[in-house]
Amino acid sequence: MHLEKPLSLLDFTFCLSKAVDLVSPRLNNHHLQVAYLSLQLARVLHLDLDRQLDLVFAGALHDIGGLSLQQRLDALNFEIENPFHHCELGYQFLQSFPRFSRQAHIVRHHHLPWDHGAGAEFRGKPVALESHILHLADRTVVSITEGRDILSQVDPICRNISRHAGRQFNPELVDALCSLAVKEYIWLDLVSGDLKKNITSLLNSPMLLLNDDELVNVSRLFARVVDFRSNFTATHSSGVAACAATLAGLLNFSKAECLLMQAAGYLHDLGKLAVPVEILEKPSRLEPAEYSLIKNHTYYTYRILENLPAFEQVNNWASLHHERLDGSGYPFHRNRDNLSLGSRVMAVADIFTALTEDRPYRRGMELNEALRILRTMAERQKLDGSVVEVLEKNKEEVNEQRRLAQSQESLEYRHFDRAAEDEGSLRR
Repeated sequence: MHLEKPLSLLDFTFCLSKAVDLVSPRLNNHHLQVAYLSLQLARVLHLDLDRQLDLVFAGALHDIGGLSLQQRLDALNFEIENPFHHCELGYQFLQSFPRFSRQAHIVRHHHLPWDHGAGAEFRGKPVALESHILHLADRTVVSITEGRDILSQVDPICRNISRHAGRQFNPELVDALCSLAVKEYIWLDLVSGDLKKNITSLLNSPMLLLNDDELVNVSRLFARVVDFRSNFTATHSSGVAACAATLAGLLNFSKAECLLMQAAGYLHDLGKLAVPVEILEKPSRLEPAEYSLIKNHTYYTYRILENLPAFEQVNNWASLHHERLDGSGYPFHRNRDNLSLGSRVMAVADIFTALTEDRPYRRGMELNEALRILRTMAERQKLDGSVVEVLEKNKEEVNEQRRLAQSQESLEYRHFDRAAEDEGSLRR
């Protein structure tokens, strides 16, 4: 199975950008607002289409390095202390996917002050003008007060931005913003328009399509955005992806289907961006209200990915991993009659990985103990017994693939965090 239609990198990015804003209602649409205003500034400055596209992607993903709710909320303050940790982590995330290499550098410096021209370079290397455009667009968007008439805010926002010209912002870019600010529709679009539609219509660019390998790689990037929020979860999605893809191969899925299963594994917990880190890291039993928040995550994963019609089957594989054959799962209470084999595989892969992986507060279970739990769940009509049986017959192979994937991701996690911390310290 291949995707029914080729998947656009831009559409995929827009969906995942919305997911990153799930961490707080205050962040609703923040990434797309910044992408839209950056694009409008690029058009005023007559930047070519490639640079406009770079700004849209960078704007849509500029704060993915803000892993905690507090970091993201702090970034909403006009004056932000030490923003460079999340800039560097965002750079580390994005540069791991080759098609985001230019955008990674834009994001890396998007809080660098202009400093009367000194900000045109950093450590002897030129800083892209796009980084300063993104900085200005971001600070303009965070200046908007939600719930107040937007047009009455335009003049105060522009006056405040102008006061920071030269020191914080490139004066040429401030002039571009002021020339743009007289157009009411820009501001109305920012707070009430269909930003995805408006951005797409302004670009009028050829589709940038993802092949299957690229889909796996960009899905892995977003798995890291989800999982690297906590060392409790840092390698979970990589383990699920490896386990699910291996099981799919053993069940005679095609090579293309196995790649899509791997992508689904990377994306299966995307909705956990809406769950506070404190709950994810709680080592003791969850309270009922906390467990309810956890249960939200599969719903959010489903609703985010359903905006990609060509991704419907992969969405089902990814999002339905807490559904059970007897209808007792969540959030849709589907049963054996409407759960595909891929969804059943993902359910087994998720539980197997959770049981066997190490957590900071416990060691992973021995294989036989984990398989005993899975067999019991199959006997109780929770899991597909045929999938559990394949896992049991190939337990060493599946577990080794899980272990290798999680070991590699653990190294990546330590590298990402250390690199961002070192860079942030150097910039303080």
